[in-house]
Amino acid sequence: MVDRLSDPIGRLMGLRYKSHPWHGVFIGKEAPAVVTAFIEVVPTDTVKYEIDKDSGYLRLDRPQKYSNVIPALYGFIPQTFCGDGVGAFCSERTGRPGIIGDGDPCDVCVLTEKDLTHGDLLVSARPIGGFRMIDGNQADDKIIAILSNDTVYGHYQDITEVPEIVIQRLEHYFLTYKDMPGQEKNTEITHVYNREEALTVIRHSMNDYAKRFENLGKLLY
Repeated sequence: MVDRLSDPIGRLMGLRYKSHPWHGVFIGKEAPAVVTAFIEVVPTDTVKYEIDKDSGYLRLDRPQKYSNVIPALYGFIPQTFCGDGVGAFCSERTGRPGIIGDGDPCDVCVLTEKDLTHGDLLVSARPIGGFRMIDGNQADDKIIAILSNDTVYGHYQDITEVPEIVIQRLEHYFLTYKDMPGQEKNTEITHVYNREEALTVIRHSMNDYAKRFENLGKLLY
């Protein structure tokens, strides 16, 4: 069964028009334990793509300045929003007052042994942990998940089972991919957290989405 935004009107519209990846794709009936992820960037990309929030199409965000490529599939979880709940939870866990959500859908990295040649696709993923990343005063959590039924990563239940070098590569990417010469670095990863905390972050982002886009559902009914 799909969510009320996608059924029945959304499904009928999808026969003629492309669904918006953020709003028109169902997060999944087993969320947050298993979620749909929209993949924007894959490890072979030499530029960074990002969803255009208005149109739903991928937009070229910027060429990668240095030889820094994402070591996993990277995108976001549909029907999530990093708002007040995500920001407050980050403040609670870090002891830093005044942190707010970054206003974007919840970011996700999906680990898999498979080589996917392009983004702009949907995958089923199982969250196993995450990075508590702060950009300025904004919560910018990165959920770490594994591709459902992946041959190599599929048996992992928690981020503590993932080889340390994989975690280090992901951390290095997120701490450096925004670096620009002459600009002061303003991002940090304060914690690497486990599966249960990742699920809590996702739940907050689902609640934030429901509050932020409450009127979206009302338009359809």
